[in-house]
Amino acid sequence: MSIDFRKTTFWGVASDLKSCPVIDRPEIVLSGKSNVGKSSLVNALADNKKLARVSATPGKTRLVVYFDVDGKFYFADLPGYGYAKASKDVKEKFNKLCDQYFVSGREFSLVLHLLDIRHAPSKDDVKMLQFMNQQGIPYFLVFTKCDKLSRAQMNRQLQEFSKILDFHDDARIFAVSAEKKVGLEDLRAAIEEYLSDQLN
Repeated sequence: MSIDFRKTTFWGVASDLKSCPVIDRPEIVLSGKSNVGKSSLVNALADNKKLARVSATPGKTRLVVYFDVDGKFYFADLPGYGYAKASKDVKEKFNKLCDQYFVSGREFSLVLHLLDIRHAPSKDDVKMLQFMNQQGIPYFLVFTKCDKLSRAQMNRQLQEFSKILDFHDDARIFAVSAEKKVGLEDLRAAIEEYLSDQLN
């Protein structure tokens, strides 16, 4: 069954688990640190720059933001982590929301974990990968902002990432640029393939 990513609409937001939509279809979670480009990726995959708010201020998204993709699955955009300018209380609140999301038993199909290919992984990135490996959570690693580097630089960065992050040899890895629309078709196709059994 094909998915028309251009038929992506804003569903709503959730400030706690009770506000999340009923699980009536697959759900793909976007995680990563603040300013890694989660909202930009949603917009790029949907080919709609106005769909998700892209803030110049990292850490502004403090709710889980849901998008309905072609009536077939949800994107769940989690608050970003690691933004120092948010107050301690605010950071604890949305970090708690993220933690609850992963340990609540809520069913989701896949995590798209985003990493900025230009920068070394943060401690939170390392912890997140360790947690997903330990829990057996399926994930794709999506390296964003790849247009900022040459192919040789990208390959060097990926080698460095592989030394720091404990991802499996068979992990699905994507390099994308929302701005230049690089790698998006490959990611769309991989999501469609991954969800094919669940959508039939």
